[in-house]
Amino acid sequence: MHVALLGGVFDPPHLGHVWMAQQMLDFAGVDEVWFLPNYTQSAPAKDATPVEHRLAMITLLESPKIKVSTIEIDNKLDGETVHVLPFLPKDREFSFVIGSDQLAGFTKWLDWEKLLAAMPFWVFPRAGYPPEPLYNNMKVVEHDQLVVSNLSSTVIRDRVRQGRSIAPFVPKAVAEYIQEYNLYRKFLISNS
Repeated sequence: MHVALLGGVFDPPHLGHVWMAQQMLDFAGVDEVWFLPNYTQSAPAKDATPVEHRLAMITLLESPKIKVSTIEIDNKLDGETVHVLPFLPKDREFSFVIGSDQLAGFTKWLDWEKLLAAMPFWVFPRAGYPPEPLYNNMKVVEHDQLVVSNLSSTVIRDRVRQGRSIAPFVPKAVAEYIQEYNLYRKFLISNS
């Protein structure tokens, strides 16, 4: 079984994450996608929402072939992807998915060459970020039906703070969770 890992802070998770995961299943030949939420994160996301809220929200995105792995959380890892390697189950084949917006700073990732030697990396296009530079063992996700966006958790948080609706950009259950726990300040579920 081939599993694509999609790591991140997921603060909050949004439809862009869902679209990316589904299209990895559709166009990259993987059997499952595992969201891999960080326990903690180095800069610039030191002020991330507490992990229990982020985990609760990302779990709302699960489906039969899209799962949440708590490897980083269970082992209280520091957000450096390379530290996940020893904890990955040995009975599966893994690849890692990054957005094309991550490529410019990829060589700043801790032990990036070790990561590329350990598993293939999929580069998912993100609007406004060309898929370059590519390194050895990286492949761009390509298909004539591929849907890309520039949706980000930062945009969602900003919309909440400004009192704008996030309904078109997050699953309804995530929107309701944000409202229930008053995350990211003011919030509107609908455009009305």
